Amino acid sequence: MSRWRLAGRMGDSEAGSVATELVLLTPLLLLMLLFMVALGRTVSARLEVDGAAAQAARAASIARDPATATAMAQQAATSALGSDGVTCGNLTVTTDTADFAPGGQVQVTVTCHVDLADLVGLRLPASQSISSTATSVIDVYRAAT
Repeated sequence: MSRWRLAGRMGDSEAGSVATELVLLTPLLLLMLLFMVALGRTVSARLEVDGAAAQAARAASIARDPATATAMAQQAATSALGSDGVTCGNLTVTTDTADFAPGGQVQVTVTCHVDLADLVGLRLPASQSISSTATSVIDVYRAAT
């Protein structure tokens, strides 16, 4: 047998190996892509909730009384998350106004449940709770009510 025929036969044993590798790797690549989407969605929501908590704390700190501060914090957080395109399954805004006086501070906690149910195949929970707390100081020279 000539050398060229022997080399040709050795190449025939690998026929179809590319298709087999593709069939085996495609599901893994899809799962990796879904994982990256879930991670991106969670990180993006975390940043948006942090920003909403800061805006809500600032809005609460310029209110004149604790009741108005709570209402303004709720409105600011809802508005901030709505304008950023974040849809929360269950948005909770908690305002701590125990030290609500000039020179004091107001603390706002924003909790958002991010929906991950559409990412099938990863066995993730249907939603993930993301929470952020921000504190804002009330101006010392503000006139008390």
